[in-house]
Amino acid sequence: LSATSRCRHEAMSTFGQVFRVTTFGESHCKGVGAIVDGCPPCLALTEADIQPQLTRRRPGQSRLTTPRAEKDLVQILSGTEHGHTLGTPIGLFVPNEDQRPGDYKEMSDIPRPGHADFTYLIKYGNKASSGGGRSSARETIGRVAAGAIAEKWLRGTYGTEISCWVSSIGDVSLPESAVPRGEGGCLVGWTRAQVDEYGTLRMLRDPATFHRVGEAEVADADERRKANIDAEVAAEDAFLKLVGVHAGASAAGVAEAAKRGVAAAAAGAAEALRAMPCYEDWQGGVYTHDGARLGEAELKGVDLASWRTDELLPLRCPHPPTACRMATLIRQVKAEKDSIGGAVACICTGVPAALGEPVFDRLEAKMAHAMMSLPATKGFEIGSGFGGTVMRGSTHNDPFVANPVGGKPGDSGRPALGVSSNYAGGTLGGISSGAPVYFKIAVKSVSTIGQAPLISAPLG
Repeated sequence: LSATSRCRHEAMSTFGQVFRVTTFGESHCKGVGAIVDGCPPCLALTEADIQPQLTRRRPGQSRLTTPRAEKDLVQILSGTEHGHTLGTPIGLFVPNEDQRPGDYKEMSDIPRPGHADFTYLIKYGNKASSGGGRSSARETIGRVAAGAIAEKWLRGTYGTEISCWVSSIGDVSLPESAVPRGEGGCLVGWTRAQVDEYGTLRMLRDPATFHRVGEAEVADADERRKANIDAEVAAEDAFLKLVGVHAGASAAGVAEAAKRGVAAAAAGAAEALRAMPCYEDWQGGVYTHDGARLGEAELKGVDLASWRTDELLPLRCPHPPTACRMATLIRQVKAEKDSIGGAVACICTGVPAALGEPVFDRLEAKMAHAMMSLPATKGFEIGSGFGGTVMRGSTHNDPFVANPVGGKPGDSGRPALGVSSNYAGGTLGGISSGAPVYFKIAVKSVSTIGQAPLISAPLG
């Protein structure tokens, strides 16, 4: 079969039935965006309602993320007038400013490991010559913009609130016991504002290895910027060397470390790291590289002002000890020119009951469809997820409890009954129960890394 005969002209870039979203654009074209059809009229809507979510998504926010620099400023092209929706299709556009198609010239005829180059070519007979094309994470900009519109309507109509946080990076996981719970023990999670605040760390650097060059020392702005970059690189290398020696000795064992002649160095690194301030949380709490909080005794005589930098790390893991361990792991992986995956947890409160259609359009089935269509996603679980397979039915079966303010069966408001622990994740039989909808998605490590790729053969 030819590539043309294999392709069917279906709505491959559209999701939804009543509220329909079609995304468009590739990673290095002039821009990306979405067309939203089915949005109710008279909803107050301007770019200011959408931009905050695109800003949260924007790349290049810290040394821990992709270095691609984009402002991601959204423009509403149609569907609104005088700050309100018309009920007609809403056009959303975000220009690609950091277009670098030349970066991919050498790979235009060679399939990149872990990327969709090969499968796009065998399916369509063609592919975007630069970047990931439609499989790039840039495609998600249209989803985020459209999602901001949907969220505003849901919040105004039902009081729905949606919040996500990073629950794991590599083998570092946020303890489930740390997630806030409400009355009866149901997970309620953190608000979005709390995730942003609690999940941001300030980088601390040893003044013995790092000094920020000021204008008084170097007058020329470009030279000063270069000097500060060099100082950051040197300080980062010194930190990672300490962590690497300590981790290497821990992995090899003391006896093996001694054989390799690094026991003394490892002991010195461990001692240095034990009380070294590495991160600071939003409340001024100070932590080591592995998330141990330092108390007054350990910080006695330490001038924290000399350790503080202006570099913030928005990990969005709202549990500082875990966030510190995540930050250290990412820094190590990035220094090795590699990447690491993780998992994201999401909770939706104020979800109206009775959403979901048996049997193929169960609510969790539709959610899994949406989540698994995101680039690099490799897993979806709702409620107890795979952990529910080891639980007894007597435990997993949530007893019903009376809601303090309940409604009658069939009401669009809060139902008369709730669940005590919500192991089901907010649905029963594929229909929303009125309890918070709680799910996680697994995201694999990014395929684009700094190491030389393994290349087998050119694309014919």
